[in-house]
Amino acid sequence: QVHLEESGGGLVQAGGSLRLSCAASGRSLTSLSTYNVAWFRQVPGKDREFVASINWEGFRTDYSDSVKGRFTIFRDNAKNTMYLHMNSLTPEDTAVYYCTADPRYPLRGLVAQYWGQGTQVTVSS
Repeated sequence: QVHLEESGGGLVQAGGSLRLSCAASGRSLTSLSTYNVAWFRQVPGKDREFVASINWEGFRTDYSDSVKGRFTIFRDNAKNTMYLHMNSLTPEDTAVYYCTADPRYPLRGLVAQYWGQGTQVTVSS
C-alpha cells in the first residue's frame, strides 16, 4: 500500500513552467519505486484525462497528445518521488492534477489503484 502526496501546483502565466512532485508518504507500506506511476488531470464537469505515465524502472514513458513535447515525466527512485515538468503552459492545462500508482503498465485507460489528493494548476492568459 502506498500513500501519495502531490506538491508544486499553483498559478502561472501562459507560456510559463511548473514542476509537480509526487512522493510516497511515511504512511506507505511499500516503496513508490515498485510501482508504475502516472499523472491524470481533471477539470470540474469534465472527464478525468490521462496526462503521462512512466514505468517503475523509468525506461518507458507515455504521453497524451495534448501534452507531448511540452511535459516531461520522470522519477527518482532513490528519493521515492516522481515528477511532472510542464513547459509552455496554456489556460487549457488548468486542472487538478493527480498522481497515481499501480502495478500495471501502461496506465493510459486504466483506473489506477492508488491516487493522491490532487494539486491545483491554474494557468492565466
